[in-house]
Amino acid sequence: MSPISTSSLAAVERAFDENFRSRAELGASVSIWQHGREVLSLASGYTNRERSQPWTRDTLVPVWSATKGPAALATVFAWMEARLRPEMPISDAWLEFVGGGKADITFSQLMSHTAGLYGLTERVPIFDFDGVIRALEHQPPLHEPGAHQGYHARTFGFLADEIVRRLSGLESLGEFFHEVFGAPMDLDFWIGLPQREWGRVATLYPGKFSLEPQDPQFQKALATPGSPTAQAFATPVGLHAVADMNQPETWQRGYPAMGGVGSAAGLAKLYAMLANGGRWEGEQVVSEAILKLLETSLSQSADDLVLRLPCAFSHGMMKDPIDPETGSKFRQLFGPSLRAYGHPGAGGSLAFADPENGIAFAYVMNQMELGILPGRKALSLVEALYSDLPN
Repeated sequence: MSPISTSSLAAVERAFDENFRSRAELGASVSIWQHGREVLSLASGYTNRERSQPWTRDTLVPVWSATKGPAALATVFAWMEARLRPEMPISDAWLEFVGGGKADITFSQLMSHTAGLYGLTERVPIFDFDGVIRALEHQPPLHEPGAHQGYHARTFGFLADEIVRRLSGLESLGEFFHEVFGAPMDLDFWIGLPQREWGRVATLYPGKFSLEPQDPQFQKALATPGSPTAQAFATPVGLHAVADMNQPETWQRGYPAMGGVGSAAGLAKLYAMLANGGRWEGEQVVSEAILKLLETSLSQSADDLVLRLPCAFSHGMMKDPIDPETGSKFRQLFGPSLRAYGHPGAGGSLAFADPENGIAFAYVMNQMELGILPGRKALSLVEALYSDLPN
């Protein structure tokens, strides 16, 4: 494990400053850890376009699908603590899940986005948790489970939430996450933000119009009624606008697929524990078996049915896809290490663990970018971080 050099950290700081100079950054923070210790914390800008409140290390912001990483950890932890094996069917924990011919869908298939449950054929509002769960119980797979990969953009959170509720007896996945990880580690990250924290939340702003085409295959599929992409992002119904994510009720509900709110330091600290062998302050928080499930790729598709690009997943974590001919990465969203994993969020937020180098990284912001994966604002920081580390 090579230490992060001072020159790499200086390069990250320059890239962070450049985001404000030339990439329309409004407010943002980045937190980098190695071997369980924070080595860089940057925060700058403003929490709103009126520039009435400065962005600080303690600023919180909705992170969209970057929530899926902590939610996946909570779900895998609950499953393994119940002494269930990953290859076992979901119905072993959730009997009613067998409806619609889903008796044989395994935990691994669900967590790797290969279960075929990326959308609902029944129209149900996202605010009706019980209604969504009933719809998922009745929903037949949209393809043969295990045969294809299709990102469960919104349904993932409900499926994970119900599994954790059933296994833990708690009211929500967010409550379980806070009890097992959030409170013991003093994480500045919530899936279900308490009212006392609302005053620290920055306002999110949508990506600005661009003449350059952004993810044309994805955009075409999203605009095609009935396509897997349209189904995945339209169901359950509701919370489609960026403005919806600025509502306290949304923060409080804690949607595990997209409703997390936190700081860069809060996210990075969680991944720092994972990158440090699951240990925190001398305690083994996460077992080696769970770490292996998070790190090991389960599925890879050259053309994910929903995202319409090459994509790979472990048990709930996103991985950089690998070229089977060369063994190298198609992209380095999570840096050069083949062992790295994490999850991005819409508009550019990004957090990951790199166990090979003991590194954890998180970047959050309130001026979103266009595109379904993080763009230059986040990628320039990652590239700078690894600029002096051997590939």
